Amino acid sequence: MGGAAASVAAAVLVAPHVRAQARPGVVVVGGGFAGASCARALKQLDRDLAVTLIEPEAAYVACPFSNAVLAGLRDIEAQTFSYDQFDDIEFIRRRAVAVDAERRRVRLDDGEDIDYTRLVLAPGIELRFDALPGYDEAAAESMPHAWKAGSQTLMLRDQLAAMPDGGVVVLSAPANPFRCPPGPYERASLIAHYLKTSKPRSKLIILDAKDAFSKQRLFEAAWQELYPGLIEWVPLSSGGRVTEIDPATRTLVTEFGSHRADVANVIPPQRAGRIAQLAGVADQTGWCPIDPVTFESRLQPEIHVIGDAVIGGAMPKSAFTANAQAKACAAAVAALVRERQPAQPKLINTCYSLVAPGYGISIAGVYQPRDGLLAEVEGAGGTSPLEAPSSVRELEAAYAEDWFRTITREVFG
Repeated sequence: MGGAAASVAAAVLVAPHVRAQARPGVVVVGGGFAGASCARALKQLDRDLAVTLIEPEAAYVACPFSNAVLAGLRDIEAQTFSYDQFDDIEFIRRRAVAVDAERRRVRLDDGEDIDYTRLVLAPGIELRFDALPGYDEAAAESMPHAWKAGSQTLMLRDQLAAMPDGGVVVLSAPANPFRCPPGPYERASLIAHYLKTSKPRSKLIILDAKDAFSKQRLFEAAWQELYPGLIEWVPLSSGGRVTEIDPATRTLVTEFGSHRADVANVIPPQRAGRIAQLAGVADQTGWCPIDPVTFESRLQPEIHVIGDAVIGGAMPKSAFTANAQAKACAAAVAALVRERQPAQPKLINTCYSLVAPGYGISIAGVYQPRDGLLAEVEGAGGTSPLEAPSSVRELEAAYAEDWFRTITREVFG
């Protein structure tokens, strides 16, 4: 797949203008937590590197904490970060549309080509609108996914606000892998908080394409404590996998029946962002196999992939992961362009989830390269205690807020 994709890309890369780098140049595509973190880390590690960040948007809308926007606990402005503080990095506000791996060039949507010594792709995810019959981009305008924060987040928030008391909210969660494994369940929790406080006769149904999920015991204990009878979780074995969508009636069809929703939140299957497919770094799974030491693609040399797009072994797809992988990748790339041997990385991830205001839970892990993947270091992580006083839950919620402030300040300035 990689070779064919590279040949196709090379065939179309005949540009009138090529911007070449006078110094060793690293081009980073994608300005989310992974790409922006990597660009900053590269410049910090080697001031003489020419670092270029390619991102089409003027601002980034963060997914972590966006579920709080749905519940009316947070404004979307608190999720939005500009790229104004990237002064020592060349910022190109264009979309990358092709990669010529042989000539080491990235093509932009205005026809310009950018040369690179090393390329880092941080493309995030692409929603698979071909994977769920009846659910396409048009259907998402009435049954939002809200899995890319921004206008879809506001649409789902407004639908919840407009729903009459006594309505039914249906959330469908995809099979693994997907961005942020605990995300659908944090979302369900905060929607349930909104319903409990504003529309107490309403109900939330989770239709799930799997039989187990991240932090399940913690979430279910919290639901029993905070939202008894409000949330119904339907696992795969009980008919939770959605097989078809009818947008006209907001009906989600499963193998065991159908569910008519007043508000439907459909989170579809996902794959690596589009540029990963075009660059030939995604395999038949839709995700990107990488060397766990350098994050170099196993399909295309001198192209590195980080963040949600990668096949990360035991390491989940999260903003914390993206930031950690970005720093490890930057260290490897900085060594490689100077013909030095990269060091073996050890990476940390912590996923915080809010179940209600002042009620947080978390899962943490430490990962290192083993057998060609990122493997979990046994005994180095764990979850919040199942039996814990409210003071511990409050503390975890505060830790989550602190982490978000810290990482967004570090990444976006």
